[in-house]
Amino acid sequence: MQTGADEEKVREVPTWRESARFSPMERAALEYAEAMTITGQRVSDELFARVRSFFDEAQVVELSAAVALENFRSKLNVPLGIEAQGFCVIPPRPDPASGPRSPADSRAAKPG
Repeated sequence: MQTGADEEKVREVPTWRESARFSPMERAALEYAEAMTITGQRVSDELFARVRSFFDEAQVVELSAAVALENFRSKLNVPLGIEAQGFCVIPPRPDPASGPRSPADSRAAKPG
C-alpha cells in the first residue's frame, strides 16, 4: 500500500482476500508477505512470478526485507512485551481467547 492509505483500507488488511479495496498488485504483495510469514508456508514459483510481474528486482528485495524486518520485530517484541510506540495508531483487535486487554496490562518492564 502507498503512504497515506485511508483508515478503512488499513482496517481491511486482515480481510484483504475478501475486500474489494486492494489492487492486484497489493494482493500479490500481501499474499507474498503471508507466505513469508506463516510457518510452514513457502513462496511458490507461481506466486513469486506474480510478484515479479508487478515489482522489479530491487522492489522485490525491498518488499522482502520489509516483511522480514516486521517478522523479526514481532518475534522480538512479543516476548519482551514491547508495545507500539504510537507512530501509527491502529486500535487493537480484541483477542477472543483472553478477553480485552488494557495498555496497563503490558508485560514490558517499567522503569522503577
